[in-house]
Amino acid sequence: MFFDAGGGHRSAATALLKAIDMDERPWDARMINLQEVLDNLDVFRKVTGIRLEDIYNLILKKGWTLGSAQMLTFMQAVVRIIHPLHVKEMAKYWTRNQPDMVVSLVPNFNRAMYDGIRRVSATIPYVTVMTDIADYPPHFWIERGQNQYFVCGSEKAEQQALGMGHPRERVFRTSGMILNPKYYDVPQVDQAAERAKLGLRGDLPTGLVMFGGQGSAAMVEILDRLEASDLKLQLIMICGKNTRLADKLRARKTKLPVFVEGFTDRVPYYMRVSDFFIGKPGPGSISEAVALGLPVIVECNMWTLPQERYNADWVKEQQIGDVVGSFREIVAKVGGLLQGDTLQRYRENAAKLDNRAVFEVPEILQRIYAETAG
Repeated sequence: MFFDAGGGHRSAATALLKAIDMDERPWDARMINLQEVLDNLDVFRKVTGIRLEDIYNLILKKGWTLGSAQMLTFMQAVVRIIHPLHVKEMAKYWTRNQPDMVVSLVPNFNRAMYDGIRRVSATIPYVTVMTDIADYPPHFWIERGQNQYFVCGSEKAEQQALGMGHPRERVFRTSGMILNPKYYDVPQVDQAAERAKLGLRGDLPTGLVMFGGQGSAAMVEILDRLEASDLKLQLIMICGKNTRLADKLRARKTKLPVFVEGFTDRVPYYMRVSDFFIGKPGPGSISEAVALGLPVIVECNMWTLPQERYNADWVKEQQIGDVVGSFREIVAKVGGLLQGDTLQRYRENAAKLDNRAVFEVPEILQRIYAETAG
């Protein structure tokens, strides 16, 4: 079960399905979009004409995230009010489809999906695979009083699940976030040669600036501030589907060498060509960068989505990068990153994490099913 509120849930579900296929497991694993199952109960669409996941994505695209913690509380209250209707709809869906296991990669709706499956069967295992580095309680990923399983990608998330009263044997820990298997098979490149192909210099430190599939106006500020500094570096800026932003950046005449890309499936390649990452503290983008050895600089402040704020703490805890409260600090932070052995030290710390979660989760699911079926 996934939805398209943000790109991470579909990405994780797709990656997990690829890993299952690679293992040639005899499973009929299907991706189901929860939004489509519950679409006729979407109160937000009935009021605004826009589906809930589309409202969320519009907020991300426009950067209207100030007060997002309060917006989340309001949304959760609405979900709670119509919970009985969600349960009834999910029970109908499970009755029609008769799954042997339910695997959720979405927050906020696990209570409804779980209660729905329990109306159909008391034994079908329900597994929540968290796609955030930690939970944002209450009622985000982890609910009390459910006889289900949790797959957690960090010590923090694991302790949260145990602290909510879930037994040790139902809480599983992976080595990180689920990533697309392609991130484990990215060839090393001759950085100087590949940078030259992009019109960049081979000898300059190279930063990859990326803010998800919708890009961000913050990318303009980052370029402005680094452009006005004395730092010797260059940038690869990936704007996603934000063509207006890409066109604006391409039209700029800069003293820094800059390569601008739109929506692309070559992010692993651009990460190989780069030395460090600048962006928002999304669990996916951080984990992708770290998997390819890139130290990260991320922003965390009142505009940061509440469920992503711990990610900035995690970056500092793991000593794999730095955090800015505002991109007004970006020159100082990049300068510090490029000073002395800091970059190399962060790279070494990133290599120690060795995230293999996408290959670990199928094994966990197999174990859960074997125990519940036997």
